Amino acid sequence: MRNQRHPRPRRPAQRGAALIEALIGILIFAFGIIGMVGLQVAMTRAQGAAKVRADASYLASQVIGTMWADRPNLAEYDSTKCGSYDPCKEWAAKVGTALPAGNAQLTVTPASGLVDLTITWSTPAEGTHTYVLSTSIR
Repeated sequence: MRNQRHPRPRRPAQRGAALIEALIGILIFAFGIIGMVGLQVAMTRAQGAAKVRADASYLASQVIGTMWADRPNLAEYDSTKCGSYDPCKEWAAKVGTALPAGNAQLTVTPASGLVDLTITWSTPAEGTHTYVLSTSIR
């Protein structure tokens, strides 16, 4: 028998395929992480906005409750007189500190007991917001 050499099978011309697959996997993972970070930022922003809205609602309920307890001095809660009446002045200061750029406007009609309350606040990311409450205190 002759000494025959068996031809060796040729290797495929693929070199570095595993490296490309790994890089594509890392790229997909990076996009997933970036998406999760974006979602976290959006959730944090929404949570902050919801907290400020809840604070505005709480402050409105607080002053209405104070007005109910202090019905003989209802006219003193009007925004034109609020700066000279301590309970109203303290509440207005609380609005200014609890809400970003917070401001409150109270309109009281003592004869009918009608109260209109407007609380505004402003954030750089979302602009100006308003909370309006109308009620009757008799």
